[in-house]
Amino acid sequence: MAGLIRKVLIANRGEIAVRIARAAKDSGRLSVAVYADQDRDSLHVKVADEAYALNGVTSAETYLVIEKLLSIARRSNCDSVHPGYGFLAENAEFARAVIQAGLIWIGPAPEAIEKLGDKVSARHVAEKVGAPLAPGTLDPVANAKEVLDFVASHGLPVAIKAAYGGGGRGIKVAYQESEVEELFESATREAIAAFGRGECFVEKYLEKPRHVETQCLADSKGNVVVVSTRDCSLQRRHQKLVEEAPAPFLSAEQNQKLYDASKAILKEVGYLGAGTCEFLIAQDGTISFLEVNTRLQVEHPVSEQVTGLDLVREQFRIAEGGLLDYPDPVVSGHSFEFRINGEDPGRNFMPAPGTVHVFKAPSGPGVRVDSGVESGDEISGNFDSMIAKLIVTGKDRTEALERSRRALAEMEVLGLPTVIPFHRKIVDDQAFVAADGKFGVYTRWIETEWVNDLEPWGGLADQLEVDPVSRNSIVVEVEGKRIEVSIPERFLHTGTGSPTAGRAPRRKVSSHHASAGAQSGFIKAPMQSTVVKLAVKVGDKVVEGDQILVLEAMKMEQSIPSPRAGLVKAIKVSVGETIASGTVLIEFED
Repeated sequence: MAGLIRKVLIANRGEIAVRIARAAKDSGRLSVAVYADQDRDSLHVKVADEAYALNGVTSAETYLVIEKLLSIARRSNCDSVHPGYGFLAENAEFARAVIQAGLIWIGPAPEAIEKLGDKVSARHVAEKVGAPLAPGTLDPVANAKEVLDFVASHGLPVAIKAAYGGGGRGIKVAYQESEVEELFESATREAIAAFGRGECFVEKYLEKPRHVETQCLADSKGNVVVVSTRDCSLQRRHQKLVEEAPAPFLSAEQNQKLYDASKAILKEVGYLGAGTCEFLIAQDGTISFLEVNTRLQVEHPVSEQVTGLDLVREQFRIAEGGLLDYPDPVVSGHSFEFRINGEDPGRNFMPAPGTVHVFKAPSGPGVRVDSGVESGDEISGNFDSMIAKLIVTGKDRTEALERSRRALAEMEVLGLPTVIPFHRKIVDDQAFVAADGKFGVYTRWIETEWVNDLEPWGGLADQLEVDPVSRNSIVVEVEGKRIEVSIPERFLHTGTGSPTAGRAPRRKVSSHHASAGAQSGFIKAPMQSTVVKLAVKVGDKVVEGDQILVLEAMKMEQSIPSPRAGLVKAIKVSVGETIASGTVLIEFED
């Protein structure tokens, strides 16, 4: 039997780190947070019992460094590690390293992660147990030519998917053969940036499918329960925006197939802990296995709301050796989760890092908010764009929608664009509301059918005018414990006459909004980002709409098109360069 969990290292950041820390506190356990430089004052650092610096800025320097995480676990005397979701959550090497260090890994065994976390291997498992599958390659493809060979046999469209991906990253759908090479390269780049592995496989893409999944729990004795189904069809760029539980408008037969296939897959690999089996359901009702997420999902709260289970505490209990002494929970009520992302829906959901000057959460009956930010926090372009999750529950889908309209109207986030205007619009859309009983949403509905008449964000880029953040370290003793403290240098100057002593930073209001191609002579960066590809060189002739370059922000790639016809006069940036919003990228001439 595994040991008891008394102090858990949370190998993550943001709202999921807050969620885990609160579950630890609720159950009488201690928690230890870790943080990148820009997360030094984040909410997850404040909520945890202790916090340690990872000394770096990017994911590759911080949350993806196994050695740093294990070193902190040792220094803080943790007995366990919870990976959250994203980063190293589905990394078998990390799970193995945690176990070898003598710590409790709050997740499935490394072998199960290898079999299911890798989408290619997961297809082999699904095939073995007879789960429904769309045509696809059972092994990774080496290059774009192999994708085209698959197209020749199975036709278009096809999905190119990162084998080690998740959260919709590293997945591209090709509708024309001419797109395949570019999309293969893009999927590989996104996968390497987000997960450190670039292998991709390809499968036939089902037209207008719903995305339906099962939240599962499994224990060490082979017991598996399905907590609830969820529908996650409302997506943009194959990343979820709204989820709900239970999945509506399914027949009893479809529901049973989802339950049976999920249990068979997890039992086949000896799964342990929380996991999610994802499926696509075509317009004709055909079900096709998609993947298994070997971790807690972003959307887990909706399953909690309709069953009364605390899934994080169940993860703790199962990791300690506890058994599932209950059958599949009875689902009661209906729950929606709205992801509150730092993106501008009026600009095709363009990622928008920035400072959250006001964060006002709604409240009232049926409302829950899981957040990783407070007013004044800065949303970095180095990490995911999600700011918070609004979870709204009612006795049925109709009441949950009614409460959602009220909660979304109450919610206020100022300082940067968010997807809240989209959510407010969508809870009244007939395709989503399904007032006539017909649920019209599918995974590419936003891109293909939804009429986006939302105005681009028009708020002022309200920034704090502060001194450059130079910092000093001092050593203090708290109850005899030596602690090194890093603080902004300006706070050390507290004497009379100090220009910053005792004074709050002044606000500076700027009306500048960078946009690609806003002026005829050059293209500006529409956001803080990293240049990942240059598609042109000086002297090239381009026409309006030609791809000029590709930027990456908040783990998502953005292709920047030419706003006009002309010659490329100058290229002002290089691949790998990190740039600020408004940076001139390309200069044109007639």
